[in-house]
Amino acid sequence: EKVFDIELGEAHSKRSFKVIIGTQEYAERQSEGIPLVPFEYALEQNYPNPFNPETRIRYQLSKRSHVVLEIYNLLGQRIRTLVDEEQRTGVHAVVWTGINDIGYSVASGVYIYRLRAGDFISNRKLLLIH
Repeated sequence: EKVFDIELGEAHSKRSFKVIIGTQEYAERQSEGIPLVPFEYALEQNYPNPFNPETRIRYQLSKRSHVVLEIYNLLGQRIRTLVDEEQRTGVHAVVWTGINDIGYSVASGVYIYRLRAGDFISNRKLLLIH
């Protein structure tokens, strides 16, 4: 743990910040309640993968953004929209249960999930096994 002091050149404008390096859980314990802000956008691999009956998709936003998280089949057809809304900076997670937009279970197989947030776009594969 290291604490840094920064002087901004104005009277009474001294600020301190702490750099915490470690796992997410460690950083949260050491942050003294201060929200942890990601430096970049990221889309993590879903877990578990392969999955049945559900999987969790985690992603992080470096600034408030309109987020669209969608599931596609290998033909490129969108089968499910999980998120389509403005979201705050931070780490987010969504659970997908293998259901399409009209409420039916999709077939076993490989699917692509895509995150769009601001100018950031990322895709990953997931595998559903019934």
